[in-house]
Amino acid sequence: MYDEQQRPEHGPLAGFTVGVTAARRAEELGTLLQRRGATVLYAPALRIVPLADDGELLTATKKLIEEAPDVVVATTAIGFRGWIEAADGWGIGEDLVSRLRGVRLLARGPKVKGAVRAAGLTEEWSPTSESLAEVLDRLLEEGVEGRRVVVQLHGEPLPGFVEALRAAGAEVMGVPVYRWMPPEDLTPLDRLLDATVTRGLEALAFTSAPAAASVLSRAEERGMLPGLLAALHHDVLPACVGPVTALPFQARGIDTVQPERFRLGPLVQLLCQELPARARTLPVAGHQVEIRGHAVMVDGAMRPVPPAGMSLLRALSRRPGWVVARAELLRALPGAGSDEHAVETAMARLRTALGSPKLIQTVVKRGYRLALDPAADSKYAEA
Repeated sequence: MYDEQQRPEHGPLAGFTVGVTAARRAEELGTLLQRRGATVLYAPALRIVPLADDGELLTATKKLIEEAPDVVVATTAIGFRGWIEAADGWGIGEDLVSRLRGVRLLARGPKVKGAVRAAGLTEEWSPTSESLAEVLDRLLEEGVEGRRVVVQLHGEPLPGFVEALRAAGAEVMGVPVYRWMPPEDLTPLDRLLDATVTRGLEALAFTSAPAAASVLSRAEERGMLPGLLAALHHDVLPACVGPVTALPFQARGIDTVQPERFRLGPLVQLLCQELPARARTLPVAGHQVEIRGHAVMVDGAMRPVPPAGMSLLRALSRRPGWVVARAELLRALPGAGSDEHAVETAMARLRTALGSPKLIQTVVKRGYRLALDPAADSKYAEA
């Protein structure tokens, strides 16, 4: 019998596959996930294109130096650093820093604050939440009518933020430090989409709204948007680092999960809670069986299972204790064709992978069933 005290140590994400869509800090996020047992599928959904040679950025920077604004809002650490570096390259870095030193400088969160201070500047205020909405609320409460506000953009135009300031009477100038573009190599992103639609992973992690929008856009280009939305509605968990990142999904009616603190660590911790909670646990033949993404926990021991075996096991677990016909199991096998012998082959491998042949019973001339414990029969018969 299963004994909780004898449960072996394993990561909370063992047996789950998580897609990482980040363009930057992807390795950091992936390492955090892997340390907790997850299999990670990397697929940058976009790339960052610096605008150091872009005339638009140069023009905006010169205008700021010549005409002092009332407020400057720094929105991202990488963007702020890139802005200072680009100005240095043009020979006007000291002029820019000098101008910023003489205006009210607001930083969107601790990371941006660090970049500001690294440039020898001091922010007047920064929210602990890293929420641009909180920055907006502060500006609107203070009143911005007649004031010139410069906003360092972070790859997208921030229409809600800019429009709210303009509606309140501010003159707003955007500083486009870098842009988000589709990845040069779309192959990893296409593999991620294929894996999502076929339920080959259990979660997608998003750290920016442009990445979320890029995934949806690429799915639409390939004619697989309905399949992607169906997967995200029911089987694949979209996890976003914060509410801004979740906006492209909200616009499509997709619910997401978000940590209370908008950081990578809390995002990973949230996945550590959500994915195991979504796994199905059944009492089978005197054992505790937990069905995860690409593995099964049998009495707390991790048992990797081939994809075909997982397909069979999921089909059996949908009606635990009930006989499932070979023909139905054959339909559950990916690309199995019409030969029911494929079911027998995959079933033999599944039993070997589980390490306990008695978990699945053969019912002669009918099919197979999970050997659900008798005490649980009535409960699952009603399900």
